[in-house]
Amino acid sequence: MTIEQKQLQNKKSEQEQNNETIMQASHIKKYFPIKGGIFKHTIGHVKAVDDVSLSIKKGETLGLVGESGSGKSTLGRVLLRLLEPTEGEVIFEGKDISHLNNRKLRAYRKHMQIVFQDPFASLNSKMSVGELIEEPLLVQTSVSKPERKQMSVELLEKVGLRANDRAKYPHEFSGGQRQRISIARALALNPKFIICDEPVSALDVSIQAQVLNLMADLQEEYHLTYLFIAHDLSVVKHISDRVAVMYLGRIAELAPKEQLYQNPLHPYTKALLSSVPSTNVREKREKIKLSGDLPSPANPPSGCVFRTRCPMAHDRCISEIPALSEMEKGHFVACHLYE
Repeated sequence: MTIEQKQLQNKKSEQEQNNETIMQASHIKKYFPIKGGIFKHTIGHVKAVDDVSLSIKKGETLGLVGESGSGKSTLGRVLLRLLEPTEGEVIFEGKDISHLNNRKLRAYRKHMQIVFQDPFASLNSKMSVGELIEEPLLVQTSVSKPERKQMSVELLEKVGLRANDRAKYPHEFSGGQRQRISIARALALNPKFIICDEPVSALDVSIQAQVLNLMADLQEEYHLTYLFIAHDLSVVKHISDRVAVMYLGRIAELAPKEQLYQNPLHPYTKALLSSVPSTNVREKREKIKLSGDLPSPANPPSGCVFRTRCPMAHDRCISEIPALSEMEKGHFVACHLYE
């Protein structure tokens, strides 16, 4: 085999690996019961996630955006089995983990981690930074204490902190530094898949950029896959490869980043993008104002859940739920306007 043939074979193998799906959600539903009456009977359900299907490829960052209450964080927790799905399947590296018991699921835990929105609430204030980072190693591995200490020092330095910071406590750090500690803890077990649940929304804008750049560098170094949850479309554009737009428990649009930002199809996506501030002072962008508030997930509208706020709604939207259909390669939209 010639050198050119070997290079071609290696490139093909790398492309196949990049196209391999690491996480897949298939018709996921998560309903929370509403209790009422003296005997606390179930009188209804909050439909936080309602029939969502998507896949995430190895090495990519899938951005998940939408208003507060759209079900983004709930979906993320269901994928990690922090919440049990009401219906549907969660498939990680080809294995259905939706119905695994805690003992069998433990083997997968170290491959899937999460970085929470509020770094102060997610870090135990009574534990030192070193203890926080070493705890996953203590629970999931048989690494010795000196090795755990060394690994915690290396992880702190990797996220831009100092070795002697391991003796300090979370309250001694700024918000950005605490989020770096959370990222170091998530990396401790060398995971393959990390859910970033609005990791920069509680930080100043200048600090946001630093943390996002850090996450991008770590992704390249550790070959990580991210599900990046956010409500800020400008943040998602900076870090994502593909973007999924979620509204009231359903996926409204899913597309590669460039296609979504340059050619949004769903009326909800267009409204979200119109509200993003532009750095080009000469650009004239018409702001789309949505009428009313986000409906309650306990009583969502019939048919298309966006119809009560959509300026393009028609009779069919009242009775039929639009399917998530592919309009062009990789660009999916759930809207009757395109059927």
